[in-house]
Amino acid sequence: DGGQNVGAFSEVVLAEEKGTQRLVAIKCIPKKALQGKENNIENEIAVLHRIKHTNIVSLEDIFESTSHLYLVMQLVSGGELFDRIVEKGFYTERDASQLIHQILDAVKYLHDMGIVHRDLKPENLLYYSMDEDSKIMISDFGLSKIEDTGSVMSTACGTPGYVAPEVLAQKPYSKAVDCWSIGVISYILLCGYPPFYDENDAKLFEQILKAEYEFDSPYWDDISDSAKDFICHLMEKDFMKRYTTDQALQHPWICGDTALDKNIHESVSAQIKKNFAKSKWKQAFNATAVVRHMRRLQLGTSLEGPSQITPTSPCHAQALLLQEEDEEEEEEEEGPGRSLPHCLLP
Repeated sequence: DGGQNVGAFSEVVLAEEKGTQRLVAIKCIPKKALQGKENNIENEIAVLHRIKHTNIVSLEDIFESTSHLYLVMQLVSGGELFDRIVEKGFYTERDASQLIHQILDAVKYLHDMGIVHRDLKPENLLYYSMDEDSKIMISDFGLSKIEDTGSVMSTACGTPGYVAPEVLAQKPYSKAVDCWSIGVISYILLCGYPPFYDENDAKLFEQILKAEYEFDSPYWDDISDSAKDFICHLMEKDFMKRYTTDQALQHPWICGDTALDKNIHESVSAQIKKNFAKSKWKQAFNATAVVRHMRRLQLGTSLEGPSQITPTSPCHAQALLLQEEDEEEEEEEEGPGRSLPHCLLP
């Protein structure tokens, strides 16, 4: 059941490792929610455990209580890709090319390990830190599967706007689906709107199945032919002809110097704001706000009383947890006492 992946019912909390004061994100998954899906989560964990790449959020540890599974994940605190682009004053094709280069590197690494991500989209791309030159990270493996040799991966999963034609056509599919998604992401990075869009899902699917997209004027007038060529090779309807990550990494727009240095910030950010409105309830856990908040409270050193939580069984990640909700203002008024988590480590 593609849409209802584990991410849909797990919550993410921020934790501090007491010994080191290092901050991590902990994915708390109620075991109730896993009934009948145990294989899914075991698979997700098996996949995550094997992955060590500079542009992929890593799984650092796993704990279990009677009621929950806890995945201790590397914390990335630089915010979402689109937000960062909108905040910039200057943004060029070369910036987009460097972003896509990092994503291609990470996905090539996965593909070389026989792993298909299956749900690559901008919301899953987060900056590692607030630094101006921060790297980008792929953050969500809710739908990834290890590709068995010769297996038919044909669950219709992923997000409609980014999903490859062969997935919708219910044909067997493979690593090529990720390359299609990278093409879609590249397209959006250069114009600020998606290549396929329709209020009506059936019509949207039809567009994707035919791979019907355009480089519309005026939005694409200042974009290089090389960039368009790169996108056409990834958003290629026939997955047998579609570029692999290796081929894409060798394209001059990625490894050469054909990506232009012209500032396209104004038009791209205007389109992003228009087409990717942030809906509060969909917003990913905002790590930076919470990190700032925790730094202010100096967690682990100055807190006393009931908020000082010590897990009942000794484990090296004794952590203080904070709820996901972004309630900075309230918490400032009410003081640190109310930041009690409702999900504790074993």
